[in-house]
Amino acid sequence: MNTLISPLIHKLTLLSLGLLTFVCNPVIANTDKQAMREVQIARELARRGKNHSQHKKPVDKDQQFRGVYYGYLPCKHCAGIKMTLSLKNKKNYLLVTQYAQASTKEFYEKGKYTWDDKSGLVTLTSRKDSNIRKLRIKNDGALIMLSFDGVDMKNNQKEYTLLRSDKNKSREVHIH
Repeated sequence: MNTLISPLIHKLTLLSLGLLTFVCNPVIANTDKQAMREVQIARELARRGKNHSQHKKPVDKDQQFRGVYYGYLPCKHCAGIKMTLSLKNKKNYLLVTQYAQASTKEFYEKGKYTWDDKSGLVTLTSRKDSNIRKLRIKNDGALIMLSFDGVDMKNNQKEYTLLRSDKNKSREVHIH
């Protein structure tokens, strides 16, 4: 019987010692009043113009041009081509084209893109057949579609412009 009681007494002693330590330990957490005071101090420091620029993460130049570009391009054999280019994360793109005619079939092309400010070009490389398309950078809100040779189209360049949806007031594409 003593062999059973001795371990039980030992366990009860440890349990009561742990419980006593837990109950007597002061609470360290901030009260709501202290937390609000710290928030007010932080706001006041921000209002005074303390410089936090060292905390900002640098923006990758290639990523600042991500977005959706759209336009309605002329076509010799149809009424026009509705085009939507989506430049996505990790330099992926999706190009959706739709010919203005009775059929509403859309054509999709996926691949990788490179954005080069020095040459002023965006190069699209198709994942399916490695075709390359080039667009000239007009500004951060517009791209101009180039021929497959990489040169400007002979007609009015405004007709071959794709506008970035978040930089332009209207997202509508009108078929003429």
